[in-house]
Amino acid sequence: MLEPLRQGLPPLNLAAASDAASCALPARYEAVREARRFTRKTLEQWNLDDRFDDVCLVVSELVTNALRHGLPAGTPRPREQDPPVRLHLMHWTERLVCAVRDPSDDSPVTRDSDDFSAESGRGLFLVDSFSDGWGWHPMAGALSGKVVWALFRLRRPTGPTCAAV
Repeated sequence: MLEPLRQGLPPLNLAAASDAASCALPARYEAVREARRFTRKTLEQWNLDDRFDDVCLVVSELVTNALRHGLPAGTPRPREQDPPVRLHLMHWTERLVCAVRDPSDDSPVTRDSDDFSAESGRGLFLVDSFSDGWGWHPMAGALSGKVVWALFRLRRPTGPTCAAV
């Protein structure tokens, strides 16, 4: 699922993820608020509160896009106990990945627009601006749909400094 995240970074060992959390989201726009709440709680647990503003904006855009474009109007909605959108947060020492899965096989489309006052159409531009990289890929195997992800580089944790006495 995360093969493209290796570009320009040291090799990624999925088993070495220090933390991972996942949240199923219903096909309702209130799910964006639920995703933000889940993200805040998770980042607090991981001591990454300082990254909340950027990560939350990106999560909001990814979830909104999944609800708006990944669940086209007129298609049957799954039962509430089988939510169609899922948010994954994965944390390694030097990076954080937000990934949103939806049932659509359609690729995300960035819009080129000079109308900066438009009220929609800039979601992926914001994702690109606030994250260190993003991408998408189709699901494999029995799962249909796609995953859209955003990567955030984290500062390497600094240990306590020792002073010579």
